[in-house]
Amino acid sequence: MNGRVFIIGLGLIGGSLALCIKKEHPESTIFGYDISRDNLKLAKMLGVIDEIASTIEAGAQTADLIIISTPVKETEKIIDLLSTLALKQHVLITDVGSTKSVVTNKSQVLLDKGITFIGGHPMAGSHKSGVSASKVILFENAFYLLTPHESIKEQVVQELLKWLQGTNAKFLIISPEEHDLLAGAISHMPHIVAASLVHQADHISERHELVTRLAAGGFRDITRIASSSPSMWRDILIHNKNVLIQLMNDWKQEMDKVLSLIKHERADELYDYFSRAKKVRDGLPQDQKGAIPAFYDLFVDVPDYPGVISEITGYLAKENISITNIRIMETREEIFGILAISFQTEADRIRAQKCIASYSNYDTTIG
Repeated sequence: MNGRVFIIGLGLIGGSLALCIKKEHPESTIFGYDISRDNLKLAKMLGVIDEIASTIEAGAQTADLIIISTPVKETEKIIDLLSTLALKQHVLITDVGSTKSVVTNKSQVLLDKGITFIGGHPMAGSHKSGVSASKVILFENAFYLLTPHESIKEQVVQELLKWLQGTNAKFLIISPEEHDLLAGAISHMPHIVAASLVHQADHISERHELVTRLAAGGFRDITRIASSSPSMWRDILIHNKNVLIQLMNDWKQEMDKVLSLIKHERADELYDYFSRAKKVRDGLPQDQKGAIPAFYDLFVDVPDYPGVISEITGYLAKENISITNIRIMETREEIFGILAISFQTEADRIRAQKCIASYSNYDTTIG
């Protein structure tokens, strides 16, 4: 497709979409705008975009496709701004926000003027953020949800899909309301729970300083999504408040049930509770991405001696295997420690496990 693509907001998602479109449609021209001038210059220098737009107005008025890749509260303001501009007659506008009902309702100001808006949500992320972390494979095999208004024609949806086909994502078309319920259950609620667990541990640490030290292992891993952007999650929760109020009431009922089982020492029912959870969890797909970015971790049992970390990373470097994070979960004198290594993809993790096995006799497990 030959056209002008304008991306507003050049973070990880916006930058990665730019790379995908450039790969699939090399004849297109990618313009970018970001509130950070330094970020804009970096995006141009890295080749993520072709040209810098000095303002939203300047970039939007000549665009065939506009992608709004900003926090959801900002998306509302940008939609209002776009509705006041003289845009191309057949321009397509989409967004990448984590909530859809509010944004879709706001897009009515565009639809009333004959401007097409199709809500979108690529369910992908990374350990890293910012335009420098952009990569063309970010959305590969990830779910990409589209929530077109009921008035949008199928041929227009197909046009947007053509623009986005370089993502190699799995596209699903659902209603904004269904999206917000699904995202609330499998993404928004887990972030609330993770943040709540961290708060609880923090309160206990005021009386028991050992909490912080003991939380460095598994607790840190299961609450890692609590490290997400506070401003982003503030806006998401407010946007999806109706869904989350109901989900949180359901959650309180679930916790009351568990509390009752513990209080009355109902051993068999507690066993069944965890057994059911294990069965459901173990049956979840392992070969595809979901709403929360996957963490491809490999745990290596290593002896505690100087140079062991550089030894392991040296093996991986020989095979050109990139890592996103590395940390020591436990090291004590005269026993094995656990080296936790994170990778960008499942394929990299599998390669790393084979690599370490070929160079050493260290035991590895997949997390």
